[in-house]
Amino acid sequence: MIAEKIKRIVLLTVTLFFISQGSSLFAQSQNNNFPNSPAQGTTELNQNVRGSGVPNVAIQITEPQTGREIAFSVRLLLLLTILTLAPSILILITCFLRFSIVLDFIKRALSLQQVPPTSVLNGIAFFMTLFIMWPTFTTIYDNAYKPLSENEITIEEAYHEAEAPLRMFMYNQMAGDTSYIKMFMNMAKLEKPNTLADVPTYILVPSYILHELTVAFKIGVVLYIPFIVIDMVVASILMAMGMMMLPPVQISMPFKLILFVLIDGWGFLTQQLFNSVIH
Repeated sequence: MIAEKIKRIVLLTVTLFFISQGSSLFAQSQNNNFPNSPAQGTTELNQNVRGSGVPNVAIQITEPQTGREIAFSVRLLLLLTILTLAPSILILITCFLRFSIVLDFIKRALSLQQVPPTSVLNGIAFFMTLFIMWPTFTTIYDNAYKPLSENEITIEEAYHEAEAPLRMFMYNQMAGDTSYIKMFMNMAKLEKPNTLADVPTYILVPSYILHELTVAFKIGVVLYIPFIVIDMVVASILMAMGMMMLPPVQISMPFKLILFVLIDGWGFLTQQLFNSVIH
């Protein structure tokens, strides 16, 4: 026992000795490697390097001093409002409204829930509208936007030049049915128009929207009839067989899809929609 205690004391003494020696050597090496005084040097910036310039942005709000400044502020506010509503306005004054409603009708008539998605149908309606309206948009670009960008006409003249082709397109769609124009003219207590120039734009646009809704619903009813017949036949057969618990739509949907594919439904529908717009 005494020998073991002596060994432990000797080992502890030797360990403490080496630790003290190692710390002194480390301190000496630190003193030798690092200078006692701070180092001296210079730093020069490369003259070819330029900093990125950040522009100053200042917002100043002042009261209008003249009526022209007030009119300009109101005009700017109206312009921003029109730009915000531009997508809705383009949807309502083009044939997109008719195409989108008819495509949604055919989807419901086929008893389809998820296929094709609504975004796909809207995309089809958009490109069909772009195809139909391309001559009108080209006329607007040539007569309104291009001269305005080249400072050849004022913004008021550009507005009238852009309005004329759209008015002509909407009026041509209602050439055979002007009942909505007469209705809105009577509600506005205006005189009976003799030509298109006598119809204000704020009368023509809602008339065109109601006309497009009516035409789209008429086309939808015609599309529904053959598929309703298939549903009725399938439901009668299931009732005669005593399968009253089986949903008729689940059985009739494959037959409606087969009929739609055999008659090339998408091509036939697209062609008829184009024919309904282009007289």
